Amino acid sequence: MRTGSEPLTARSPLRMRFWFSVWGLGWAAFGTAAFALAGRTGWAVACGVLLLVVTADLGWVVRRMRQGPHYQPGRDIPPYDPPDIP
Repeated sequence: MRTGSEPLTARSPLRMRFWFSVWGLGWAAFGTAAFALAGRTGWAVACGVLLLVVTADLGWVVRRMRQGPHYQPGRDIPPYDPPDIP
């Protein structure tokens, strides 16, 4: 049931972000290695920077997932109550 307060009570899709980060980590690592072997230093550096950003995001997502159901609620946890808006 929609209450109209979804932006205030929304939950973060951390599992989806985790798998997107893993996918991005693989592609960034592949791009860094491929461009380095091809002699494209600028692109290799760009992919290396992207690799660092994706690694940091993956670490943040894993940290939030380990903090428990407040940040990553399971299917058995009901939605938050809508806030009282005067």
